Amino acid sequence: MKVLITGANGFVGSALMRAFRESGANLDLIGIDNLSRPGSEMNREEWRKLGVRVVHGDVRAQSDVDALPAVDWVVDAAANPSVLAGLNAQSTARQVIEHNLLGTINLLEFCRHHRAGFLLLSTSRVYSIEALASLPLVQTGNAFGLRADAPLPAGAGVDGISETFPTAAPISLYGATKLASETLALEYGASLDLPVWINRCGLLAGAGQFGRPDQGILAYWLNAYLRRAPLKYLGFGGNGAQVRDALHPRDLAALVLKQLAAGPVPGRPRLANVSGGAASAFSLAQITGWCGERFGFQHPVGSEAEVRAADIPWLILNSARARQDWAWHPNVLLPEILHEIALHAELHPGWLELSAIG
Repeated sequence: MKVLITGANGFVGSALMRAFRESGANLDLIGIDNLSRPGSEMNREEWRKLGVRVVHGDVRAQSDVDALPAVDWVVDAAANPSVLAGLNAQSTARQVIEHNLLGTINLLEFCRHHRAGFLLLSTSRVYSIEALASLPLVQTGNAFGLRADAPLPAGAGVDGISETFPTAAPISLYGATKLASETLALEYGASLDLPVWINRCGLLAGAGQFGRPDQGILAYWLNAYLRRAPLKYLGFGGNGAQVRDALHPRDLAALVLKQLAAGPVPGRPRLANVSGGAASAFSLAQITGWCGERFGFQHPVGSEAEVRAADIPWLILNSARARQDWAWHPNVLLPEILHEIALHAELHPGWLELSAIG
């Protein structure tokens, strides 16, 4: 089976290719990456040694996509993954739309031409910001949680947010491009009889991730804490109680391998949440406490109560559909994720600078 992976030199794309190779699956891999992220060129030597061809190209350019060889599957891991994309000085709205949506359109046309399957890595940030912000929460210790005595909206429960939770705007420009990509992928699949799978991923994290405050938060927080760089809790009282759950890309890779091998499965939902769930949930304050114990010193953290656009206080994904349909569950839980990020941080003292945050 021949598989194209976009964003092949990024954190997720490279982790998938590495996991596919380690699995022993009979896959002929080819990657494409525009090398726009600082540090992304570091993986090129690894792919050469592993015999993986990675093309320097941009999925936003139809001519670059057209030049790729025919494949059986496209795994779309290319994106600007920041929820603040288009809202800050790092990127414009047009850049976000072109990268996350136009790139998907080009790849879907590629799949149409070659009769290839399409697997989209989407995001938990397609869920409505207003609906998430309206959830009944209570702070217990240093983390938010759902109130046990309050009614919950459809799609929300003690195990997290399911696929039926609202996706109404606002969801951020980033979320909107991914939701639109989902819709187009499903339409191409239904109209053209192409196999399509969509994974709404939780917060991906692990060693080797480039960390910034707006993406790769665990890599950023651990590296910044270790280097005694300035850290600050933002919004929701400024005490770091906001909660997310972490997903290791090796667990994502295990699911993707199952989906590629299955091909089209009549009657099976094409979309599923994929996350670490409650077992890998954390607040920033809890991560700060872990850092103090792991690194052996207390590093002060500042605070700012004002909530930024697109920020949310609590988001844990419920991956029950993936468990039911694919017999999938995460094996790499939060303690292991944090441990491997910490080891990587200790071995790479210049990682913050390489991540282009200075």
